[in-house]
Amino acid sequence: MARHFTLRQFRYFLAVAESGSVAAAARMINIAQSALTKSILDLEVTLGMPLFERTSRGMTLTQAGYRFQASARKVISSVAEAGTIGRGRQEELTGQLAIGVTSLVAGYYLAGLLARFRRSHASVRVTVIEDSPQFLEHLLVNGEIDLAIMIANALGDPQALVVEMLTSSPNRVWLASSHPLAAHAEPTLAECAQHQHIVLEADRIESVLRAVWTRHGLRPQVMLRTSSLEAVRSLVGAGTGVTVLPDFLYRPWTLDSDHVESRTLRESVPNIDVGLVWRRGSPVRAAMSEFIDLAREQSRAGRAR
Repeated sequence: MARHFTLRQFRYFLAVAESGSVAAAARMINIAQSALTKSILDLEVTLGMPLFERTSRGMTLTQAGYRFQASARKVISSVAEAGTIGRGRQEELTGQLAIGVTSLVAGYYLAGLLARFRRSHASVRVTVIEDSPQFLEHLLVNGEIDLAIMIANALGDPQALVVEMLTSSPNRVWLASSHPLAAHAEPTLAECAQHQHIVLEADRIESVLRAVWTRHGLRPQVMLRTSSLEAVRSLVGAGTGVTVLPDFLYRPWTLDSDHVESRTLRESVPNIDVGLVWRRGSPVRAAMSEFIDLAREQSRAGRAR
């Protein structure tokens, strides 16, 4: 029997998946909770499987829900791309575009955006350079790359650069379902500091969080510092320690199928901002302008979810 979905169901599902709560999702997309609940239930009935686990702390994705989330994001992205047909330049774009990216951000923001750009502008020669935020800033200021996709917190020379924000992601504490902190709906930084931490040394995330711990006069027990996000997930999922990381990196399962949960911190913690960055005053050529426009559309589609 054929399965029929509506675009609205995809959007409602993604809103609940990303907010972790029907109430929060209903506020975000401005509809009644009852209508949102019915839409999710209808979707689960159509699929013949539960997409969420309902707990006293909210809604968490099942493994099936996690797989469906990836498909739903592709659908929303494709719809956003279809809406751009006919809006572009009539002439074929040519030339070159040099993009810088950090390793942490590349897998989450570059692939889909670059694929869309290449499909629309196959005659533009695109090169991608992966390096640290500090070195990418150096390349931007020297005019060696056109733009970069990177974490935009604490830029080394903000006066020399323009930032187009793509997303601002809240930091939360990640932990195993069996971890003692999992019983806390909103753990404090002081409570988190009493447990061993797995620290991700990548981009500027560690420096942003280090400033938070210092401001609160806390020194977490660090068991391991690593540049591997999968190592962080695996160790946290196994209950070895906890970590504080932004939502855009969160996935509920490790490669070994251990479950990782996240909790909102009681204190206000700065978000991690991901943006397009380019040199202030540099000429914005046609290819670069088109890439920026596509990035803006992708960002708006993400916020609409």
